[in-house]
Formats: sequence, C-alpha cells, structure tokens
Amino acid sequence: MVLCQGGEGDVAPAAGGKEPEVPPGQEDGVGAVQPRLCPAPGVEAAGAEERRACGCCSGMSWPCCCEAPGTKKKAACPGLGLFYTILSAFLFSVASLFLKKIEDVHSVEVSAFRCVFQMAFVLPGLIYYKTGFLGPKGKRIFLFFRGFLGSTAMVLLYYAYQVMPLADATVITFTSPVFTSLLAWIFLKEKYSLWDLLFTLFAITGVILIARPPFLFGSHVTGIEGSYTNHLKGTIAAITSTLSAASTIVILRKVGKSVHYFLSIWYYAVIGLIGCVIALFVLNEWRLPHCGRDRVFLILIGLLGLGGQVFLTKALQIEKAGPVSIMKTMDVVFAFILQVLFLNHLPTWWTVGGALCVVASSSGTAIRKWRHSVKKAKQREI
Repeated sequence: MVLCQGGEGDVAPAAGGKEPEVPPGQEDGVGAVQPRLCPAPGVEAAGAEERRACGCCSGMSWPCCCEAPGTKKKAACPGLGLFYTILSAFLFSVASLFLKKIEDVHSVEVSAFRCVFQMAFVLPGLIYYKTGFLGPKGKRIFLFFRGFLGSTAMVLLYYAYQVMPLADATVITFTSPVFTSLLAWIFLKEKYSLWDLLFTLFAITGVILIARPPFLFGSHVTGIEGSYTNHLKGTIAAITSTLSAASTIVILRKVGKSVHYFLSIWYYAVIGLIGCVIALFVLNEWRLPHCGRDRVFLILIGLLGLGGQVFLTKALQIEKAGPVSIMKTMDVVFAFILQVLFLNHLPTWWTVGGALCVVASSSGTAIRKWRHSVKKAKQREI
C-alpha cells in the first residue's frame, strides 16, 4: 500500500458502477485533500478500479482528468484562461482602432452591423439548446431592459471612440466595476464598504483627469482630439455607456442562472438592432460606406467584437473572475499602443494619470470581489 492524494469524495465506486458525486467548487487547500492508502501498482481493490494521483487536477472542481491505469492523461494548460483574456482584450482594441479609421459612418450604423453578427452567432445556439426566443414569462421584462441598456451602452461607446482619443474612451469604460458595486448596493442590497467608496472616488478622479473640465483646468485644454466640445460629448457618452453596462450586470445578477446565456445575448442583439434601425431613420444617417475599405472595416469590427466576446466568455469558464478582471486591464495598454502607432496621437500626462487612477480602482474592486468569493467558498467547504 502506498500514500496518494485523495479526498472524501475520492472513494471506491458504489454498487452499480456509479461513482459518488464530488461537490463542485472544491479547491485544494487545508482540509480539502488528505493522504490515504491506495493499492500498490498491479493490485486491484475488490470491486473497485484503481485510481492514480496526478498533479493536473489541482485547483479543479473534480478530478475529471484522472484516468484509469494504462490510459493517456490530458495535461492541463496553466494560464490558458488569462491568455484568452489577453486575446479578447487585443481583439476588442483592434476593433476600436478600425472604428476610428472608418469615415462618414455613424456609430449607430456600426452598432447595427455588430448586432447582426451577434444574432447570426446566437441563433444556432438557441435552436440547439431549445431555449426559445422569449424566455420565461417572469424574466422577460428584465431581459428587455438588459437588451435595451446593453445596446445603448454599445452605441454610446462607439460614439465616444469616434469623437475622442481611443485611450481616453477605453480608460473611462474601466470604471464599470466600480459603478457596478455602487448600483448593486443600491438595488440588490449588496455590501458596500469604505474600500468600495475609496475605489469609486479614485475612478471619478481618473475621469476628471481625462475630461479636464475648463472650470478646473482653465479654458486652454491641450492634448485632446478635435474640439473640446466633441471631447466633452465623448466623455459624457463614455460615462453614460459605462453606467448602462454596469446596470446590465446588475440585471444579470438579478436574473441569475434562470435564463440561458445565449438568450441574454439574443435580447441584446435583437433589441439593439431594432433600436439602431429606428434611430438611423430618425437621424437620416443610414448609408453604406462609399469606400470598399470602410466596408471591410465594418465586417472586421463585427467579427473582432464577436471573437473578443467569445474568448472572454471562455476565459471566465476556466478561470476565476478576479484574475480575469485584472488581466482585462490590458485593454488600456493595447489602446495606448495602438493610438500611438496607428493614430499618431501621444497621450498626455493627464490621460496617463487618469488611466492609473481608473485601473487602480477597477483592479482593487476586482481583487476585493475575488477574495470575498474565495472566502465564501472556503466557508461552504467547512
């Protein structure tokens, strides 16, 4: 007999050939895994298959990668979720760059094309999972507001990208976790501590450094793109977009797991497309780009935005939300790099200072939420 790694759930299969279910979410740690006696190689326990210990199960919810002796084990890839996060950030940033390069196309029209790509991607999933197209009756009002606020956030963000520096608009969007905590405290009665208040003040300070209102910084504001009026409009649009995005997260928390993820995206795409088409007719802005390059950019924006969303979703499936939220700050880094390389626009020290404040506040909020979730998971194990 030799010592190997195992837990309470790692015992011989019960009668009938079924293995006992291991509680999901169990993690390695003190008391989570205990050494036990296992049959030596070549010796089988009566009525049970021999299980070999492997290191690739560490941190997983259940040892799904452990195989019987003689079979090949699939090695885990550490850091894959964080790689997906970086790839998602890069795709979103490149899509934003293409949006800056498009000429004479309104942000509402770009959003309409993005919604079409979302619908084309989600429709097969709805059919496959048989979720329906309307959702549960008691949840439809929440899904409607999720779609309305989500599409509004997209349109306003695209407008901000068009009228203000790419890095400035990207940085402002990173205040979303801070505003999510504030709205969750107001509407969901979630805990809001002094640390959360401090992070909120940091985020507001960062936005002020980026917007640079004349009553604080004087009438001559340097380092902006175009006129200060457009810069101010873009700042307001970016802040409103961030608040709308935070509101959608609060709504999704309220709905919980009772609604399939594909159905949530479906409402987002359908309501967004309807709203964009109505707005285009009201604004009389509907027109295809005259240049073939701009048409290619429109298609690439849809594909890259969809790809970024897919990789971000995959990252959240295999990695904790805390590290993903922190790694997502690479959006800001890519935005600064692309702005300098392809738009020839050097960020000012005010923008850099504002970016540091916003990234610090969003990272701090993510770390606190991560530690709180880990603490609750350990309490459930006990």
